[in-house]
Amino acid sequence: MPELPEVEVVRRGLASWVAGRTVAEVQVLHPRAVRRQPGGAADFAARLTGATFGAAQRRGKYLWVPLADSGFSMIGHLGMSGQLLVQDPSVPDETHLRVRLRFTDEGRELRFVDQRTFGGLAIEEAEPDDPEATPVSIAHIARDPLDPRFDDGVFIAALRAKRTTVKRALLDQTLISGVGNIYADESLWRAKLHYERPTATLTRPQAALLLQHARDVMNAALAVGGTSFDSLYVNVNGESGYFSRDLDAYGREGEPCRRCGTAIRRAAWMNRSSYFCPHCQRAPR
Repeated sequence: MPELPEVEVVRRGLASWVAGRTVAEVQVLHPRAVRRQPGGAADFAARLTGATFGAAQRRGKYLWVPLADSGFSMIGHLGMSGQLLVQDPSVPDETHLRVRLRFTDEGRELRFVDQRTFGGLAIEEAEPDDPEATPVSIAHIARDPLDPRFDDGVFIAALRAKRTTVKRALLDQTLISGVGNIYADESLWRAKLHYERPTATLTRPQAALLLQHARDVMNAALAVGGTSFDSLYVNVNGESGYFSRDLDAYGREGEPCRRCGTAIRRAAWMNRSSYFCPHCQRAPR
């Protein structure tokens, strides 16, 4: 599942290619790709045709592009395998092409490709008077550590007040968004915290350090295009990210910890896996 850095890479690509362009034609090639649109494919196409895109925005793992002077936005979720690709019209259609957008300038088109069809696009009403035109359906999602409006103090206080464990808190989208399983494990490894550590036992400096590590690890991933474990996650130009080479914990079961040399362990956790160093990240008593 793409996490914050991967989605941010896509957002930046969209910001470069589609902002200010006007949609000339919409082709929905698979109805499941617009299943969240109340009026279906025809309604999606009708609302988008003739619309001019604003600057692409992101909240956690959700992307949206405001439609100028309309009070609506096109929202997108990549799901497990969704790709938003900016392609020359001469490039052959991808096998799993679901939606195509052509523009009035007849330049590169925007394609939504999704092998597993868990992702999708929709036109949604935006929060009134919101300069980011945040879709109403995701306005409740917390801001993420890379958002300029993220409030460190509010997050630290809320984290310590939670009656849960630290990894559960990092994945709580009402507390902090964009930190998925991979980057939670990486942040906890850097902070030397076990994933089952109760949040109420964290000191304020520990909570602040964990937040800083989360921010640092996601910025490091962004610098190399995100984390790609297969060909399904790519940026708008179809290129993979390379942060998987720099992971310290996630996916390294049995390999030596880069800090102390102890073998990294994997534990089943909420239908997922947690990777940690049993020496550096001591389990709570």
